[in-house]
Amino acid sequence: MSYIERKVVYFKTAGKANTDTLLGIVKEYAEKEGIRDIVVASTTGETGAKVSKIFKGYNVVVVTHHVGFQKPGESELKEEFRNEILNNGGKIFTGTHALSSVERAIRKDFGTLQPLELIANVLRLMGEGTKVCVETVLMAADAGLIPADRDVIAIAGTGRGADTALRIQPANSARFFDLKIKEVIAKPSSF
Repeated sequence: MSYIERKVVYFKTAGKANTDTLLGIVKEYAEKEGIRDIVVASTTGETGAKVSKIFKGYNVVVVTHHVGFQKPGESELKEEFRNEILNNGGKIFTGTHALSSVERAIRKDFGTLQPLELIANVLRLMGEGTKVCVETVLMAADAGLIPADRDVIAIAGTGRGADTALRIQPANSARFFDLKIKEVIAKPSSF
């Protein structure tokens, strides 16, 4: 047989309301597929804390917004969630977004789109969560927090919470085109 059939879950709407359902789907998928590396985007840490609890014993990497994303010098990660993630054995990565960095400042100040933001916008054709899944996997791989030689599951969302999960073959940013979105586990069908 030269193909594999998989079930993909499509949420009718995007957003935080899908978080608990998505995490249950991902837990079942990870157990069935033997995937032990989970990367999750989390702004305040709420979703990251949930993932660190559900996936206790896994290599859970919570990727946050960089300091100053909303306000200069401020982190959006709440201390209570940071503590919960770390107590559950999760890791936290806070750093520059792989698909925007200084290019966002160039766009804002000069109104010109640069290659990284173009890539980000193309990924958004599949939803905000798809873009964030790819971006956080790049960031976690660059930080050495996930292996680059085996598949991971990336979890992200549209706004808050989680509504997208992808199976990804990681790559470092310098080898961006080696990254492969291997499977869609779940995503919103409208966003």
